[in-house]
This record gives sequence, C-alpha cells and structure tokens, in this order.
Amino acid sequence: MNKKEIHIEKQGFPSEAIKRLSLYLRNLKKLREKNIELISSAEITQFLNVTPCQFRKDLSYFGGFGKRGVGYNVGKLIVELDNILGTNKEWKIALIGVGRLGSALLSFEGFSEFNIKIASAFDVDEEKIGRTLNGIEVENIKDLERNINKRKIKMAIICTPPEITQKLADRLTEIGVRGILNFAPIALKTSRDTFVSNVDMACELERLIFFLKGVEDGQK
Repeated sequence: MNKKEIHIEKQGFPSEAIKRLSLYLRNLKKLREKNIELISSAEITQFLNVTPCQFRKDLSYFGGFGKRGVGYNVGKLIVELDNILGTNKEWKIALIGVGRLGSALLSFEGFSEFNIKIASAFDVDEEKIGRTLNGIEVENIKDLERNINKRKIKMAIICTPPEITQKLADRLTEIGVRGILNFAPIALKTSRDTFVSNVDMACELERLIFFLKGVEDGQK
C-alpha cells in the first residue's frame, strides 16, 4: 500500500473497497441493460468473486442504499455509485506515449461508459506527431505543459519506456496533474497529493506463474 492509499484509509475508505465499487457499478449497468430494477446483494455479487456480506460492508462506508427484504434499486444504486466514484461527470485524460499500448488505449471505447475521455495524446516520434488516431491528434511532447493546462486536464496515462517515466511524472505533477495511471515497470515518486495507480503486467503474470507453479509442484 502506498502513501496515497494510506491517506485514503485514514479517511475511512479502504482502497480495496473503492476498487470494488467500480466492479459493482459495471455489473449494475449490465443488469440495467437487462431491464432488471430490483436485485439482492447475492445476485449482484454472484459473478464478482465477492461475498454479499463484503458488498454490504463496502457500501456501508458511504451510507445505506438498500432495504432489508426488498433489495437494491438498480437505477438508484448506479446513480449513487456514479456520484461516489465521481464518474457522474466527464474526466479528461492525457495519454503520454503512443506506441502499441497507447494506440490500443486510444481505440478503447469502454472509457466512455465511465465518463472518461482521452482528450490529448503526446509522443516524441516525429512520424507519429500530427497523425490522428480515433479522433485525437498526436501532439509533440514538448507542448505537454501548454496543452494540458489549456485543456484543464488533471489525469494522465503514461505508456513510455521506464527510463523517461519519472521525468514525465515530474512534469505532469508540476502543472497540476493529480492522477496518474502508470503502465511503465517503475515505481514513481510523487507528491502526497498525487495519486498513482501502477499497472505492471509482468509482475501480475509472474504472480500467476508463482501460483500455477505451486499447484503443479503439489501434484508431483
């Protein structure tokens, strides 16, 4: 747990509970598409690997939303979770690094489901600068500060080689970016009021390999 997550814990909101809220919201929206209006905690969580008790506990940090014996109103709970998570308004994001991963993220349509919009994309490659990908023009990294400030962007996704990631994070925090999703395999050092979420796919795969190896070793 990093220092930002500890800060969240001190506010009374466990960081793991906040992560699960996003899963609940996603599942609830699928239920709404099926015209389901009322549902129990057991039905909400049956495909999420979360117990009904955990679901109710997670919601209890933010208030009471269901009625005993009746369940939860799907539409109303979606509104409440959207409000809690802040996805009831649009959030603009800057994408730094338009390689294979960055290009894939630019084409990902799922962001709109949660009111997230990639509003800017930056790279150092002259062959990419000026190209338009999924409606977003790739801009020169030299213009990072000016264009992020102009568009009032507070969040960024970094998909760059690790050797330049920390410098980019420093530039971003200096201009007021306070949320960074980092795909580079490096632990970023940022100020206390900047939240960083690291997505290290190699580490996640190594963790899976470790558990699979344990299963295979146990079968010998």
